[in-house]
Amino acid sequence: MLRYLALLVMSLSVLHAAPSVSSRPFGNLQDGRKVTLYTLDNGNGFSAEIMDLGGIIVRLNAPDRKGNVADVALGFSNAADYPEKSPYFGAIIGRVGNRIAHGRFTLDGKTYTLAENNKNGGITTNLHGGKVGFDKVFWAAQAEVREGRPTLALSYTSADGEEGFPGTLKVQVVYSLTGDNGLRMDYSATTDKPTPINLTNHNYFNLKGEGEGSILDHVLTLNASRYTPVNAGLIPTGELAPVAGTPFDFRTPETIGAQVDADHTQIKFGLGYDHNFVLDRRGDGLELAATVYEPASGRVLEVLTTEPGLQFYCGNFLDGTLTGKSGKKYVRRGGFCLETQHFPDSINQPAFPSVVLKPGEKYKTTTVYRFSTR
Repeated sequence: MLRYLALLVMSLSVLHAAPSVSSRPFGNLQDGRKVTLYTLDNGNGFSAEIMDLGGIIVRLNAPDRKGNVADVALGFSNAADYPEKSPYFGAIIGRVGNRIAHGRFTLDGKTYTLAENNKNGGITTNLHGGKVGFDKVFWAAQAEVREGRPTLALSYTSADGEEGFPGTLKVQVVYSLTGDNGLRMDYSATTDKPTPINLTNHNYFNLKGEGEGSILDHVLTLNASRYTPVNAGLIPTGELAPVAGTPFDFRTPETIGAQVDADHTQIKFGLGYDHNFVLDRRGDGLELAATVYEPASGRVLEVLTTEPGLQFYCGNFLDGTLTGKSGKKYVRRGGFCLETQHFPDSINQPAFPSVVLKPGEKYKTTTVYRFSTR
């Protein structure tokens, strides 16, 4: 009897290990700077690996309905590949995520000029913070188990004038793992001058496992009855259009591939889905924004956020030229992104929720990627 109890205790300890954090070298960049990779493990079979470079999520290991764990985040096997090759895999995006039309905005009567580092339909924009956005800088890191949660706190100070933005911006992003297999991201920032800010994470998911082909069979639900149509440069027109009767209606579960190539102007502009959805919010707290189900593995991803919008991108520009961690090519539409955010180009569109942070205020948002199975 005692032996049986001992074996039972041992088996339970394997199934429910203590939450932990650890770190290891993850190679050097071409200029010799060393990169550190931090592993957060909640003890329930769910773990995340995150770099101090760009706060990049390198791996997200989640179990399927049979308990088999797979990495569901696209990325590379060494840090050196990220600065030049990565389409923002897993990165913290800032100072302003998404697009700013023509790389210009006016704030308090002064016009600021930014890098025009993206072009669609002959229209140039500032994308994801510029040439050296938050995805390409090193963050000061502190890893610990905090109140029972594996936690990685990342801090970065963006100098006044960096990438053309005003104000010294002090930013912190705290990653933590929850007991119910959630990756929680708490963003905060302060500034000494008025400045736009719109932070997000640009993880690419494939719930079958990274490198396991297309995501078009994934079933998506979006809690959004409106979206923001764009022009050929993927800049919102300012309209909040209903999704009803369009390929953008995911209010009830639908496969991503059902209308991804529909004969629709907005689909043609994005070469598929690359649009901001206006979330149907009830209050200011964490609310469910999206659910994705992958039938073969049974994995379910839920996205909860305090943000008003969500950019759904289905990997239209992946083309098979990038090789992932498992040695497999990332095919077109081999990953999808659900980027919680304020609306694109909000700094130039007064009718959109404001992205301006002022001295004395504190920027605070939270997003959770939570995994389960069916």
